[in-house]
Amino acid sequence: MLTFILWCILFVLCWPIAIVALVLYPIIWLLLLPFRLIGFAVDLSFDLVRNIFMLPFRLVGYK
Repeated sequence: MLTFILWCILFVLCWPIAIVALVLYPIIWLLLLPFRLIGFAVDLSFDLVRNIFMLPFRLVGYK
């Protein structure tokens, strides 16, 4: 919602830049999508490694 309000303010102040931003937003989102997927995969792999190392402590009951 905040992004929409900021876009509306930009539209009022300088409508050509707002229209260009509106057109370029989906293209930039598609270009950044692989990086988001890689970040998600790396985060999951770090969580897996952490959980593997923490498994013995959880079995003993240490928190």
